[in-house]
Amino acid sequence: MEYTVKALAELAGVTPRTLRWYDQKGLLKPRRTTEAGYRIYGPGEVDRLQAILFYKELGLELEAVREILDAPGFDRVAALEARRRRLDALILTVEKTIEEAKGGTQMSDKEKFEAFKRQAVEANEEQYGREIREQYGPEAVEASNARLLSMTEEEHGQWKALEAEILSALAAAVRAGEDPAGPEGRRIAELHRRWLCRAWDKYTPQAHRGVAELYTADQRFTAYYDQEVPGCAAFLRDAVQAYTE
Repeated sequence: MEYTVKALAELAGVTPRTLRWYDQKGLLKPRRTTEAGYRIYGPGEVDRLQAILFYKELGLELEAVREILDAPGFDRVAALEARRRRLDALILTVEKTIEEAKGGTQMSDKEKFEAFKRQAVEANEEQYGREIREQYGPEAVEASNARLLSMTEEEHGQWKALEAEILSALAAAVRAGEDPAGPEGRRIAELHRRWLCRAWDKYTPQAHRGVAELYTADQRFTAYYDQEVPGCAAFLRDAVQAYTE
């Protein structure tokens, strides 16, 4: 079945303007365009739009979504199954929370946050797993995932707070025109080292530089760090380079 912009927008619960924007960004191209200039979408585009909306619901930026969907190894069925596992875990957590609130079985503190940590790990795997496994090997990645999943609520909160501090400091440093090799750049690189070490079993300057290089080599990482102020990914790369020399 084929749809016009208006018909597909109504079917998906989005606006026609959104579909036109996705077309301009290269995220969702129409199957064809009529002589009169009307965009026409087919079954493949419907499936792609569904995937786009799934990933948006997970909080991913549009550029990251496009990179995932256009990756040579993208497997739609595997991606759907991964999302189902995350949703099942979240639903189970909600059900247990409701039962506890009604006076039923008490949840442990670990149970209360296990689904959220697993969701974060699986989302990261889905978005960046192939690249980081190629660079660091599956054993290192699995060890890192295990450390993240074993974090207590307090440890996970500290890890996320450190990440937020890095993003804020990067934006301020780039706006102020700071030197990545200067004192502020070194402070940010040290924060980044501390953030990495909460998930890594072993730290090396070489591995630190390798991660930082990915931030400008891969558009998905760049989009994440540059979401507030362009140039943050490059600043962090250069700051880590100076820090680890």
